[in-house]
Amino acid sequence: MLLVRLLAAAKGDGTLNLITADGKHHRIGSGSPNLTLRLHDRAVERDLLINPRLRFGEAYMNGRFSIEGGGIYDLLSMLMSGAEVQGALGRALESLSPLLRRVQQYNPMRRSRQNVEHHYNLSRQFYQLFLDRDMQYSCAYFTEPGLSLDEAQEAKKRHIAAKLLIVPGMRVLDIGCGWGGMALYLARHTGARVTGITLSSEQLAVARQRAEEAGLSDRVTFELRDYREFAAAHRGAFDRVVSVGMFEHVGVPQYRNYFDAVRDMLNDEGVALIHSIGRLDGPASTNPWIRKYIFPGGYSPALSEVLPVIERSGLLATDLEVLRLHYAETLRHWRARFTAHWEEAKALYDERFCRMWEFYLVGAELAFRLQGHMVFQVQVARSLGAVPLTRDYMLNAERDIAGASAGQSAELRPSRTPESAA
Repeated sequence: MLLVRLLAAAKGDGTLNLITADGKHHRIGSGSPNLTLRLHDRAVERDLLINPRLRFGEAYMNGRFSIEGGGIYDLLSMLMSGAEVQGALGRALESLSPLLRRVQQYNPMRRSRQNVEHHYNLSRQFYQLFLDRDMQYSCAYFTEPGLSLDEAQEAKKRHIAAKLLIVPGMRVLDIGCGWGGMALYLARHTGARVTGITLSSEQLAVARQRAEEAGLSDRVTFELRDYREFAAAHRGAFDRVVSVGMFEHVGVPQYRNYFDAVRDMLNDEGVALIHSIGRLDGPASTNPWIRKYIFPGGYSPALSEVLPVIERSGLLATDLEVLRLHYAETLRHWRARFTAHWEEAKALYDERFCRMWEFYLVGAELAFRLQGHMVFQVQVARSLGAVPLTRDYMLNAERDIAGASAGQSAELRPSRTPESAA
């Protein structure tokens, strides 16, 4: 049976019992864990053979199979531990990958806004179900075992602030500012004047409301703008640029435009910090299910696709840090919180949406644990002397910020041993 062979190639350790819609049983592998995959209709078998990377997630969303002996995390963990399988159509599309990637990642301004709205214009109430209290929708920074999600997200903001070397009064641009948490943090803890730009009208409304409630509207402003049009009117306007979790939406064809825009918006002594999901194993293509249902136009690059563009832009890469399992731990927290609030999410949307979101959180976590995904932070500058010669300043700045904020937020304890000091 072709599906048995396909599953056997994908499967790692353990036993997978396949029960097809006609009641036939097939045992694949041995040992534990021992899971059963029960197909509910005959057509799903054909769909999985044709394009499993797309159809498997769709089948789960639509309840076309069930899992016994565990859940979707257990099953995907087993299937993502072996070889990646494409299926007949998947193999044909993969052969066209270089051409298709250019099309899939072509993100002019109008398309970029549509792609962002697809994901980020979901309601604030939905994201509050599983994010930390500051609504940081990006990789947290686990400086030590046992940190809560709130503590790890606070450590992430502190770590980025330390790399930016901000002094009071500096002008900072936050590209892809989300719900405003990073911009508000920088204004509150460094004395910066911050402008945040986003393509999500929902995020813009929330960010502006938060700035007003925090009494920071005089130092933090938010605009609905694309970085390309914004750059044209703000040459040399900023001392610092930060972008967290936005670069994944740029697409390789736009990388030169992106870094040229960053360069143009910085003044001569300016510094930027780009925080993005990346790949440890070289260039690839975005999973078709993720591209269709979660992040249309999105792509997580290999460093070999990013650093050459930085060089050609005239910017200098002054620091690079790779965060390996931090996002896996972040997603673990999000998944647990989402599952705990399943019924609330279902009331906002529906059961199919919840199954889609669960599949996304599970698959993303396992991509970091099993398939070479990581997060990188690259610091760039316009001049060689823009940052100190050693990295000690980062650790010192983190300690200073942690000490200053300890009195303001007793619930959040400072980190003791940042990874950057290792």
